[in-house]
Amino acid sequence: MHIDGEMDPEHQVPEGVDEKTLRALGALSKALETTERARGHLYGFHQLTGTADFELGDAVRLLREAGHEAQAVRVEREIVGRNVIPDHWTFQIVEAYNSTYHQPFAAMERDIVDELAGGREHLLEARLKEIRRTPDHPDHTATPRDPRSDARAVGD
Repeated sequence: MHIDGEMDPEHQVPEGVDEKTLRALGALSKALETTERARGHLYGFHQLTGTADFELGDAVRLLREAGHEAQAVRVEREIVGRNVIPDHWTFQIVEAYNSTYHQPFAAMERDIVDELAGGREHLLEARLKEIRRTPDHPDHTATPRDPRSDARAVGD
């Protein structure tokens, strides 16, 4: 508990969770968060590749308008709509990543947090927050303010 007596009850370390378990759960959650970033990059790859494919359509149209039918046909036939890896468009790569890796990992992480910490997430981070807070500072509160009781959130 911090000097000012506040502590976020939802993030208190449950009885019986030792330091090694706390660190292991933190590492597990951090690894899952890294896969979330990887998924974001996959979605970026998916969207950028799709955008490039539509831009190729514009290039084909412009090549035709410029009288370069053979080159337009070549780009259209060989590249527009092409699989990015054998047998896959980018959405299929995203789907395979999600179903083969990310979803099983997220489910396992959830199960382990439930089993070892009573479902309480981010315990390591919550402890760091408690250690690093400045007592009685309005911007270092232990828990989020209730917007219903905060006049500023009502539309001051």
